[in-house]
Amino acid sequence: MSNAASPTPETSHLPLLLRFALRELRAGLTGFTVFLACLALGVMAIAGVGSVSRSLTEGLAREGRAINGGDVSFSLILRESSPEEVAYLKTLGSTSTIATLRAMARTADGRSTLVEIKAVDQAYPLVGATQTGQGGAIQSQLTKTGDVYPALADLTLFGRFDLKPGDELQIGTGKVRLVDTLLSEPDKLAGGIGFGPRLMMSVEALRATGLIQPGSLVRWNTRIVLPEGTPDDRLRSIETEANAKFPLAGWDVRSRVEAAPQLERNIERFTMFLTLVGLTALVVGGVGVANAVRSFVERKRDTIATLKTLGAPGSTVFAIYLAQTMILGLMGIVIGLAAGAALPFVLAATVGHLLPLPIEPAIYARELGLALVYGLLTALAFALWPLGRAHDVPVSALFRDAIDPGRFWLRWRYVVMVTSATGALTGLAVLFAADRRIALIYIGATAGAFVMLRVVAWAIMAIARRLPRPESTELRLAIANIHRPGALTPSVVLSLGLGLCLLVALTLIDGNISRQLTSSLPERAPSFFFVDIQDAEKERFDAFVKEQTPGGKLERVPMLRGRIVSVKGVPAEKIVPPSNIAWILNGDRGITYAENLPDGSSIVSGAWWPKDYAGPPLVSIEEEVATGLDLKVGDPLVVNVLGRNISASIGAIRKLEWESLGINFVMVFSPNTFAGAPVTHLATISYPKGGGKPEEELALLKAAAQAFPTVTTVRVKDALDAVNGLVSQLAMGIRGAASIALVASVLVLGGALAAGHRARVYDAVVLKTLGATRWRLLTSFVLEYGILGFATALFGIIAGTGAAWLIITQVMDLTFVFLPWTAVVAAFGAMAITIVFGLLGTWRILGQKPAAYLRNL
Repeated sequence: MSNAASPTPETSHLPLLLRFALRELRAGLTGFTVFLACLALGVMAIAGVGSVSRSLTEGLAREGRAINGGDVSFSLILRESSPEEVAYLKTLGSTSTIATLRAMARTADGRSTLVEIKAVDQAYPLVGATQTGQGGAIQSQLTKTGDVYPALADLTLFGRFDLKPGDELQIGTGKVRLVDTLLSEPDKLAGGIGFGPRLMMSVEALRATGLIQPGSLVRWNTRIVLPEGTPDDRLRSIETEANAKFPLAGWDVRSRVEAAPQLERNIERFTMFLTLVGLTALVVGGVGVANAVRSFVERKRDTIATLKTLGAPGSTVFAIYLAQTMILGLMGIVIGLAAGAALPFVLAATVGHLLPLPIEPAIYARELGLALVYGLLTALAFALWPLGRAHDVPVSALFRDAIDPGRFWLRWRYVVMVTSATGALTGLAVLFAADRRIALIYIGATAGAFVMLRVVAWAIMAIARRLPRPESTELRLAIANIHRPGALTPSVVLSLGLGLCLLVALTLIDGNISRQLTSSLPERAPSFFFVDIQDAEKERFDAFVKEQTPGGKLERVPMLRGRIVSVKGVPAEKIVPPSNIAWILNGDRGITYAENLPDGSSIVSGAWWPKDYAGPPLVSIEEEVATGLDLKVGDPLVVNVLGRNISASIGAIRKLEWESLGINFVMVFSPNTFAGAPVTHLATISYPKGGGKPEEELALLKAAAQAFPTVTTVRVKDALDAVNGLVSQLAMGIRGAASIALVASVLVLGGALAAGHRARVYDAVVLKTLGATRWRLLTSFVLEYGILGFATALFGIIAGTGAAWLIITQVMDLTFVFLPWTAVVAAFGAMAITIVFGLLGTWRILGQKPAAYLRNL
């Protein structure tokens, strides 16, 4: 013992406890492979997600000027800037004005499609470069040289109609000639998601199409490049200055430091979700840490007994092995940090050119530091309980643990330490979450799942203990193994349960969203949306629709765009709403007016205004938005429409059926509010029984494009396909993150089985000595692992389905449908994993020779 404690030159300066810990590590990492892998995997997930997210946000910040089109942009919808406003904007710096809208493009043979038009001036782009197939300056390519205006089109548009440069398209009441392909735009991300291919032309060409009409949904965006060296503080003051000079302008002002705020918020939310999933993987791995430490204490019982016999107090034994555990934990964490830090570089090098967002890979200390702390707290929280067990167990009990583990509560100091570490881990997750409410719900659900898994494990053991003795020896042995002292049941249930629950929940959420988009919604949704129907053409449009679709249902409402200026007298920019309704204050929204309560709406509080109402303006607002903004009936609301501030009082709060995809507006005003204002109309057409035949829909699309060239037609199926593609990409990322948790579960399962290796060898040797054959033992093990796997899968299905139902119905406000195929795959997958890993760990046990083992007892 004196030799073991004597310091060597390289460790003599270290404390005694740390010297003991380091000296024992010389024996190698046997039994800690799963421990290291679990920590490395969870830390890698958190560090990787954080680093990739930071790389994307830094990329957006780096390209913010190009994405925004300049240092500052002023955006208006429904109207162009007045001459006075234009003159003021030009005093700030170099300017460029573009217009964007959706419209229908028609070929010479009558085929049509929705396109995203961008009309640019001669100064575009102020920042960055636009790439075309032939190269060269777009100003010269978009300059009119003949009788038809030139245009650039996305490759998708060329491919969709088999077009080539020189072909012409009908846009509105005018024509454009395609002169080249448009490969990239520096400011494309600022435009958000597009539902059609890009078509770029000059502002003069857009005016010639006849699409610019009073009330048309054209967004005019003026970009400004400020003098070189303008500080960021000046960017913030420009908005205040502009609004003070033109208080009724209704500008949506955006600077280079927030070029794509909605995109950044979405990245932040998605990152938070994936971080929580990564934390789940880390917590699942914590079970592996506990199993590994428990097995480690079991293997070191002779050493611990010896230390106690020589006078070492329990606190010293605890401190030695805690130090050793944390050193090993730090090794696994460093491996995970290295892999997570490398992930942005790997993405940039392999698929960076395919990513729709700019990525700026680097080593981000904050994200790596956060993952480091997560890993250390997880290792500490899950190692303290099994390590604390060695403190109070007497030496004689330590030697008996192989057969009859003692049961007792830890000292209060260790309970407090476990509670503190768990609390710190929880607090950290909530503190750094983008939405703390969701983080708390997620953590609460995870903690609840752990408690339920312990209850499930206890219930399985209790049921197995009370079952009648079956006649089959193998089944009787399997049932006995499930409830005997030192059984693997708690470890196996904990190992697989949480990861399986998470995977089932995410798969069901993904499946329900996809089902809503691909089957349920199209059955109830209209077939077409028609936008920008001029007020003078509404009767002719109604007659056209009735003629083209005799059995169809037409719904048409007037539409304007408005931006909330103040709520209950508080300016919108000073309101901090809940994250789920923050969008209502970001920019302009579609609004309408109606004499009667719209279909798909139900009054929650207040009352609808009477017909021919002529009193002060009233507005009805959607229930969730009203709750988020703390609005009640009678509260004032100010909305800027067409450069005028409209004051109205809340007359009714209503609940909407968003999933119908019908015409629903968050804000509906009384008709007298906008008397005399220029409006366009929005219409939908619904076929009987959920939709018309494809040839009927295409015929209507073609006829509408010819009869109403300035009306934009959106086929709902095409829009749903675009959204479904985006949802599928997000779901792939979510499933990838969830699979990390499942891999951690499998690793923990392997560790749990390895932890029980010594007891299984003991059982196998005794049974083989008494005449049991290898086949009989193997059969009993298959039955044991199969029962545990099925029970765990059943819990995962029930708990995962409950979590998915809660999110789908309460958070997303959709209809939940149970998908049995997911349950079947989960159940049999969990059974297969448990049996395979159990047998892999058991096969070597079955080969043990009784004589050799008995001689060493």
